[in-house]
Amino acid sequence: MQRRTKIVATLGPATDDPKVLDKLIVAGVDVVRLNFSHDLPEVHAHRVEMIRDRANAHGRQIGVLVDLQGPKIRIARFKNKRIQLEEGQRFVIDADLPSKDGDENHVGVTYKALPQDVARGATLLLDDGRIVLWVDEVNGNQIVCRVVVGGELSDNKGVNRQGGGLSAEALTDKDREDIKWAAKLQADYLAISFPRNAQDVEEARVLLRAAGGSGGICAKIERAEAVEAIEDIIRVSDVVMLARGDLGVEIGDAALPPVQKRIIRLARKMNKVVITATQMMESMIENAIPTRAEVSDVANAVLDGTDAVMLSAETATGKHPVAAVAAMDRVCREAEKEDEAVYSMHRMSNHFERVDEAIAMAVMYSANHLPVRAIAALTESGSTPLWMSRISSAVPIYALTPHVETRRKVTLYRGVYPVGFSLTSSDPMQIMTEAIDELRRRGAVRDGDLVILSIGEPLAKPGGTNTMKIVRVGEFAASD
Repeated sequence: MQRRTKIVATLGPATDDPKVLDKLIVAGVDVVRLNFSHDLPEVHAHRVEMIRDRANAHGRQIGVLVDLQGPKIRIARFKNKRIQLEEGQRFVIDADLPSKDGDENHVGVTYKALPQDVARGATLLLDDGRIVLWVDEVNGNQIVCRVVVGGELSDNKGVNRQGGGLSAEALTDKDREDIKWAAKLQADYLAISFPRNAQDVEEARVLLRAAGGSGGICAKIERAEAVEAIEDIIRVSDVVMLARGDLGVEIGDAALPPVQKRIIRLARKMNKVVITATQMMESMIENAIPTRAEVSDVANAVLDGTDAVMLSAETATGKHPVAAVAAMDRVCREAEKEDEAVYSMHRMSNHFERVDEAIAMAVMYSANHLPVRAIAALTESGSTPLWMSRISSAVPIYALTPHVETRRKVTLYRGVYPVGFSLTSSDPMQIMTEAIDELRRRGAVRDGDLVILSIGEPLAKPGGTNTMKIVRVGEFAASD
């Protein structure tokens, strides 16, 4: 049984050995993430070159997702690198303090407008919520706080405001330069960090297209404001990522699970791709096996209908990057055996606005009610396989396309597998015969199996899928 849920793995120092990349590919990586919060662009360029080289060696397509740093708000540094905060003590965040002069009394901050975004009564959460500060007053550029939850605080830790409300723009000057790198690297997806609204996503798309990039746009849901504008953000995005670290800090940990379920459900309803990320198997940074809670977390995301699950530090800097991918692979496979991961009532009562979308839905309804072995979707842009993948099914969807960009794009779609396929004829029946032969050559089908094909006439027209055919392998030929 092929795994339908896709695995995104972050590249980093732990994966820079080509032999490790080979093992990651064999273990089941579908898409790699380049975290532009770390390392120089030239380092990421080398990693892209390596992963594409090793993927070709394995006869695989691996998608590339460039993840922008965004306006990550951090405290500055301490003279002695770390301090200890005690409950009830006074502590000042000072936007005017030199970046290395922090001590037990005060610390600088990277976001100089922070004093304008808070007032008495606000709650600031540092280091992913481990340190909690209550704002007592704001004096000019000094935010005077009382420590509610203390502990050790070290250099450059993140700052969030509980409930959201920070006005920092989603795209920084660094991000704008990194978008040019994403275009240069021919990234398949560009992830925008901390978008507040649909306009932030649209701006990133305009900048990527202006730089010559053609990748899809992924909106990372990290702010409370993004949850409030979620439908608008999903509508203008190709992908949404549940970045549960900062999001959980801003909206509160208890609110996170229902929000996760709602966003996954909305994304699928709106025919968009969704990635579930952050701390999925974080214990495997150090340990060779995941905790039972992490296993349940991954499995529940699969059962909720996520397209992909993501590993961050587990593969980028962890001690067991290959084991982490292998663990995620086996958990996904087991979860996908459950009925709720296989059957779907998606859009059963809806009307369709496009012929190709209606064909995609008809294919999936038929596939789930017949003993079908495979679906062969001949596609230019990948839209038809995307619509098909919104329907829960155990039937694999093979996206047959001559375009490498489309093959890399569909690596993120749940239950869709890319197949390089050239159009050698103008006869649709001949093309469908060759498509079946290609699946048979790959061992995906054999004589006697039922296969559903979708194709557009005229051929090679994006968005033109208008034909569905159900055939039995070995009994179908172009003369039919």
